Amino acid sequence: MNQKITGAPEGHRGRLRERFLQKGLEPFRDDEIIELLLTLGTPRRDCKGPARELLNRLGSLRRVLEAPLEELVRVPGVGPKSALALKLIHGVARKFLETRLQEATFLHGSSDVYDYLRHSMRDLDIEVFKVLYLDARHAVMHAEDLFQGTMSYNVIYLRELLRKALNTNAAAIVVAHNHPSGDPSPSTEDKNLTRDIVFSTSLIEVRLLDHVIVGEESFYSFADRGLIEIYLREFRRNPAMTYFREVAEGQPEWGKGRVGV
Repeated sequence: MNQKITGAPEGHRGRLRERFLQKGLEPFRDDEIIELLLTLGTPRRDCKGPARELLNRLGSLRRVLEAPLEELVRVPGVGPKSALALKLIHGVARKFLETRLQEATFLHGSSDVYDYLRHSMRDLDIEVFKVLYLDARHAVMHAEDLFQGTMSYNVIYLRELLRKALNTNAAAIVVAHNHPSGDPSPSTEDKNLTRDIVFSTSLIEVRLLDHVIVGEESFYSFADRGLIEIYLREFRRNPAMTYFREVAEGQPEWGKGRVGV
């Protein structure tokens, strides 16, 4: 007699899967999300204990997904296959968000950009300065990490930024950098840099739409706070400042800003 025997673990994981198919991840606790992922690589074994242990050791769902493979397999009940499932889902999520950003238009503002940037930037130990090059419809044509630096500062050369914008034939750009401290609040240097970029890009008729600072759990948008528009009005009142005549003429003292923590 061939009869399928369903044990308690299989029945429980079946209910988890059914709940996900019906309602998505919204009603799930973090340990239940981890448990569901572990079942993908762990046949016929209760994954509830290992899921809770992973969460206890690492502190959050995000840290579990971003943990190195060797750290995951130290937890009893987490083998190479189940650890691979955790790493795979994190990698797929990052790739999906990057692809969605590059295929979408920049119509919904800073939160759309942050959806992608937070996965690639918030956990870095050094500052990274990223630029998104947009066409006239504000569709993302290209995204790149333009500069990297230490945890204390980045030196951003406006000449290089403008050259890249012209080479990509961008109509507008969005810039972003991360604060390894986790606090996205802008420093005075961040504000000065943003003002300099607004002025400089205006000289070549490229619009800076936003400067987004990525923190651990939140972000700061210069556009959302109205600062981009303030800097634009300031430029329009006095577009022929000596400093920016030097910039336009390509003098050695080409302006540079510094991104502070």
